Amino acid sequence: MHFSTKIRYAIRAMIQLAVEYGQGPVRLKDIADKQDISLKYLEQVMAPLRIGKYVKTIKGNKGGYLLMRKPEEISLYDLICCVEGVMSPVGCAENPESCARANICAVHPVWIDLKEKTNNELKKTLLSDLARDQLIINSK
Repeated sequence: MHFSTKIRYAIRAMIQLAVEYGQGPVRLKDIADKQDISLKYLEQVMAPLRIGKYVKTIKGNKGGYLLMRKPEEISLYDLICCVEGVMSPVGCAENPESCARANICAVHPVWIDLKEKTNNELKKTLLSDLARDQLIINSK
């Protein structure tokens, strides 16, 4: 499975917001600088997270981005689905009707199992855990 740059940057931005959770709004430029992401690209990355109500923007001189939920209430699965849609290795694992061979395909159960295991792992991985890990990495 390959994750796009867009979702990887979205996750990095959300980790930064979680690291700074409770300290007030974080300027997008600061997130871009700390995560080494182009500011222009980060603006595009944050749009689905605003629409999905994972972040909100505060206007003004002391404005910036804030998480709309606690970091322990946001999973990687949530973020990936918000930014990229359904998580599935192949279309038929999500919708068997999309493939005429799904009911006679030997690998179809493998795709379903892979989808379920991947999604379960992503659901267990919380933004709060990643923020904690990032703080540990930053302290080295």
